[in-house]
Parts: sequence; structure tokens; C-alpha cells
Amino acid sequence: RAVLAALRGRLGALCWSLAPLPLSLPLSLPGWRDSAPRPQREQEWDDTLPTPTSVNYHFTRRCNYKCGFCFHTAKTSFVLPLEEAKRGLTMLKEAGMEKINFSGGEPFIQDRGEFVGELVQFCKQELELPSVSIVSNGSLIRKQWFQKYGEYLDILAISCDSFDEDVNVLIGRGQGKKNHVENLHKLRQWCREYAVAFKINSVINRFNVEEDMNEQIKALNPVRWKVFQCLLIEGENSGEDALREAEKFVISDEDFDRFLDRHKDVSCLVPESNQKMRDSYLILDEYMRFLNCRNGRKEPSKSILDVGVEAAIKFSGFDEKMFLKRGGKYVWSKADMKLDW
Repeated sequence: RAVLAALRGRLGALCWSLAPLPLSLPLSLPGWRDSAPRPQREQEWDDTLPTPTSVNYHFTRRCNYKCGFCFHTAKTSFVLPLEEAKRGLTMLKEAGMEKINFSGGEPFIQDRGEFVGELVQFCKQELELPSVSIVSNGSLIRKQWFQKYGEYLDILAISCDSFDEDVNVLIGRGQGKKNHVENLHKLRQWCREYAVAFKINSVINRFNVEEDMNEQIKALNPVRWKVFQCLLIEGENSGEDALREAEKFVISDEDFDRFLDRHKDVSCLVPESNQKMRDSYLILDEYMRFLNCRNGRKEPSKSILDVGVEAAIKFSGFDEKMFLKRGGKYVWSKADMKLDW
């Protein structure tokens, strides 16, 4: 089945490369059609095709949080059938993928985490990828999930923008009666118990830019603390047709630099400014289309399931040099980390 999927993807890529751009290829499997809107014009950015070494697959847009700066908002509830998602992941592996990161939306919202669990196990056990990771807000993860799928997961990244619960509520990460920070510590302990590398992602914005997180981050001791500058994406968290108004969260480069300087002694800190972030991530949406952010908005390619990885990645806008420059490739397999769990 994997061989047939790979051959089918290459055939699609060959047909697409020979055809004029307006041609629509009837390569989808019966019962599933990519009916999502496409940009009026796709532009090929470079003759040299990048390798999809590290891919971020946002397989769902649904989320139980309402973060004001979210730049992958819930415009659709569509999720690929599991076997179609596996077929696409197989094609990516054949094209050179080494690391897959599952994100959303909230990845644990689909089938109470079983969908992402199945994909994690498939990527590690069947595709034998060196690194499989998830980015989650952590609110829906249960210990039973670790018991069933923990051995197949290399890295779990939990989003935490503040260690002040009032600020989390203000941002949109409130859990009602639950405490986001307390839950973060619980997840940290489960990662130790089930040998999963623990990572923290923080979006620095107007409401947390003056916060001192040194003590809390050092106590949690993540393998990486990814610190992002709040980013505007037209049509997602900015503009007339957006579901969010992130303008009120935006900070200046100088504000971001001051936050980084305040935390310069945190050894696991990995800063990412808007300049580094915009084109250095290879992003797949819920239809397995690469999202091009070069024009300040997410412009989708055709689905890799229809035209193959090579044909689709031409329109991804992915800056492979910036990916390497920002340290996108690192020791990302837990087998190589030699951590004291």
C-alpha cells in the first residue's frame, strides 16, 4: 500500500509538472474531494525544490481555546479521513521528511486524542521517522493517552504564554475552573514518567511582554523554550475577513528584544522574531496543502494528495536557508537527547 501511494504521488507530480497551471487533475480517491477554496493565482518561487525535512501538519482548525492572536483560526471543522492522512504522511516520508509536528487548532480535540495518537504511532512505528512531536494547549490530554501512545512520541510542546492565570484568561487560554499553570506542571510530570521530551511555546505579546518568567521556566526545565514574537497573518488574525483582531496584541521589535534580554540566562531559550518565523516553517493545512505566507497571508498550494509533494512544495514559499539559519534542525529524537527523565 505504501509503495502504491508513493507511485501514485509521483505520477501526480509528473502529470502536474507537464500540465498548464489551470488544469485540475482528477486524482482524488472516490468519496473524498478537495473542495476547499484556492488562490486565484499560484506563483512558483524557486526552481530549486526544498526538502520537506521538518513538516508542521495542522490537521484540524477546531480548538477549545480562543487565543486572541491565533493565526490558524477555526474556519472549518474538516479533518481528513485517517487513512488519507496516513497516505499523505507516507508521501512526505518518501520525499525526505524526518520530523513531523502535529498541531491545530487543538490536536487532542479530534476523537479525544485518538486521531493524533494513531498518527503518532504510525509515523514512529511504520514510517520510522526520527522525530514525532505535538503542539497542544494541554487542556485535553489525559494520562491514559501517555500510557497508550507515549512511547511513540518524541516531543510534547505545551503552549503557555504566562504564569499569571489572570493574564492567561485575558489572552484567551482560560480553562474555567481549571488552572492552566497547574495543568502545565502535571503534564511535565507525565512527560517524565513516560519518557517524552517536554517543550514550552510562548507567544510574547502586549499582555505578557513585561513578565519575568525566569524562575518558572527553570523549575519546569523544558528541553526547549520556544519564544515567538506575536505575528499578524491577514485573513487569520488580522484584516476584515479574520476571526481574530490580533493588532492589540502586537509588540515592537524593541519590546521583543527587551523580553529576550531579561531571559538571556535561560539556557533552553529559543527566540523567534517575526522575520525568522514567517517563511521558515513548512506548514500543511487540514487538506494537506502547503501554506505560503510570503505575502502576509496564508495562500494554499494544491493538496499533496492530488498533485504529489514535489508539485505542491513549489508553491509553499518555504525558505529552507532561513529554516536552517534559525536552528530548525536540531537534536529532535528523544533517543539521541540522553535526558534525565
